[in-house]
Amino acid sequence: MYTILRKDNVAPNVDRYVIAAPDVAAKAQPGQFVVLRLHEQGERIPISISDWNRDAGTITLIVQVVGHTTQQMAAMEIGDSILDLLGPLGKPAVIEPMGTIACVAGGVATAIIYPEARQHRKVGNRVLTLVGVRNQDHLFYQEELAAISDRVLVATDDGSYGHKGFVTDLLQQVIDDGIHLDQVIAIGPIPMMQAVAELTKRYEIKTVVSLNPIMMDGTGMCGACRVRVGDEIKFCCTDGPEFDGHLVDFTSLLRRSRLYERLEYEASLPVKEREGKGCDGRCHE
Repeated sequence: MYTILRKDNVAPNVDRYVIAAPDVAAKAQPGQFVVLRLHEQGERIPISISDWNRDAGTITLIVQVVGHTTQQMAAMEIGDSILDLLGPLGKPAVIEPMGTIACVAGGVATAIIYPEARQHRKVGNRVLTLVGVRNQDHLFYQEELAAISDRVLVATDDGSYGHKGFVTDLLQQVIDDGIHLDQVIAIGPIPMMQAVAELTKRYEIKTVVSLNPIMMDGTGMCGACRVRVGDEIKFCCTDGPEFDGHLVDFTSLLRRSRLYERLEYEASLPVKEREGKGCDGRCHE
């Protein structure tokens, strides 16, 4: 059992959890994730590790309410326990001295980009952090990112903070300003990562994306998280989650990510409303 030691809201429908998980905290590295199960009948879901404290034996997860299990997790409070928490999983991000890095995050991925940006700064790289969100209310980790970034730029869809538009506009601005980028790291919604990769490919800038496809066991046995990278099929849980953004087949990745949209919607409905919708009341329970 893994106890929730702290919980606070950081943005609309987005909560931060500090969880007692000493074995995971002892080995966690930037780019890795955990797979958790709330209870015996619960589904397994992957969540990126946004921070850890090895001395305290804790990890931090940022969770956005988007489906049945995250709704259940949002109802949990300090002192409640998570049944299973497997990790750290995935290959750690490759972080070494290389020059100037642009860390591009979309939405809740701000939490995922943070440990990577921090480590890049620690090894001596210049870090430019570009964040895109829906509006100002969805901004979080701004102080933390400012502390480990040489520069932070923000774009909002509605113009309520920073640049009005997309985070790719900020990346184009950096390129147009003549700043040489040795690598771009993009984490966020699939269309956003695809747009970043298409932009950087024109300028031949090395680009890494962190993928979060449908996943079950997180150990490479089920094959649910397969993704096409160049001419190869990779498993995100064991070969990733980070891949060369210029080689990822984003079209098939997006199509596979939508396979269970109907079931996810039905599982979020009250039991009475599920009748006649092809769900027997046990979807994702």
